[in-house]
Amino acid sequence: MEIPACAVGRLDPGGPWIGFAPTLDDGYALTVRLAGRTVSRSAEPVDLVAIAVLYFEDAIDAPPEELAATHGDIGAIVRHAAERVQTPELRRAYDEAVDAIDDGLAADVVIERLGRALGDGVDAIAHLRRRLATLTGDGP
Repeated sequence: MEIPACAVGRLDPGGPWIGFAPTLDDGYALTVRLAGRTVSRSAEPVDLVAIAVLYFEDAIDAPPEELAATHGDIGAIVRHAAERVQTPELRRAYDEAVDAIDDGLAADVVIERLGRALGDGVDAIAHLRRRLATLTGDGP
């Protein structure tokens, strides 16, 4: 049984759709839509937060309506990620990001809080580019 994937956006114009899908083991997979098929790998909390950043970015193409993730979907994946973070300081940052999403704060505020959850020096888009390369076989 395949669970449908939700697309969030493209990292590059004309590139593949990147997103996520719930898995049967109560987790999430990072997904890429390539030539009509979905390729996926188990997602870590950082992957899910990076996907959330992509969702709130203004500069990306919106996915087709039938594939598009909703605001509620994004809240759910960040909440899921927060529940898996072990350190109290990092957990607090994840919880603040969840609150920003749930409260419907402005996109720039949400992105800032998601950035704190990612940690210093982690660029969400660069992280997703690396993960995309591993999913598509173009990287290590």
